Amino acid sequence: MSGPLDNTATVVFGEALVDDFATEQVVGGAPFNVARHLAAFMAPQLMITRVGADRNGESVRAEFERFAMSQAGLQRDAIEETGRVLVERLAKGHRFVIVPNQAYDYIEREAALAAMASVTPSAIYFGTLAQRSERSRGTLQALLSATGATRFLDLNLREGQYGERTVFHALHAADIVKVNEEELQALFQWYFQLGPNDPPLAPNETRSACAGLLKMFGLQALIVTLGHRGSVYFGRDGATIDTRDTPAPPFVIDTVGAGDAFSAIFLLGRARGWPLDVTLTRANEFAGAICAVTGAVPRDLGFYDKWMSRWR
Repeated sequence: MSGPLDNTATVVFGEALVDDFATEQVVGGAPFNVARHLAAFMAPQLMITRVGADRNGESVRAEFERFAMSQAGLQRDAIEETGRVLVERLAKGHRFVIVPNQAYDYIEREAALAAMASVTPSAIYFGTLAQRSERSRGTLQALLSATGATRFLDLNLREGQYGERTVFHALHAADIVKVNEEELQALFQWYFQLGPNDPPLAPNETRSACAGLLKMFGLQALIVTLGHRGSVYFGRDGATIDTRDTPAPPFVIDTVGAGDAFSAIFLLGRARGWPLDVTLTRANEFAGAICAVTGAVPRDLGFYDKWMSRWR
């Protein structure tokens, strides 16, 4: 029997958690942020994650309902707690303490495969945090093996939560990889023996090294985000798209979730057939707009209306 023909969706795998600030708790997690953005733009998506049977789990479930997201991939753990990150606001950003042994570390394979079988995956998004445990890492590998959909890796390295071997295997599993500048430097140090105290590579050397990563891991594309300076796309065919003309937001409240916003719009553009250069420009612009609101996702869903109108 063939699978569903009219139920195409972006599958998003990984952590859904609660960011625990001193004054409030906010539902987050990079994959969950991506899925919520897609849902807000009414793009079909399936989030595969696991939460605990606790108050934080109900907060996550409430966000699924608020964004009208399918709960087919939302697993409930009777033992482990919903993921939690302790966040401390500092003068120059945030300090994160990521709590170990959380529900998203135990995403169950058969339930995940059954959920994915209910859609026709157009792409599958994943990162590295949910791969810190053997259980969820094995589930992800099973999902990747079960579909020929494009595999989008948002590296999202979190201090103390990954090993080089996990990154190595994730890169080999991916088709398209998105990294920020710090993550790119980590890849250069691992795979090109660039020391942390070595002078930065010249622009032509950086491009050659990025081309080397594409070849080394058999990637279709590598995207490097540069914050307010835009992004650079390196394609397997040698094409480079340097998107630097996106205006910076008039003011920046915080940069939390900007990378997730970029990933969401890149996946949205692929799903809707936008030209690649248009997709990258829109991803940069939307990521910048997220920096002008508090948190990774706007609390007012009306935030999305102007973007829908602009991109229609």
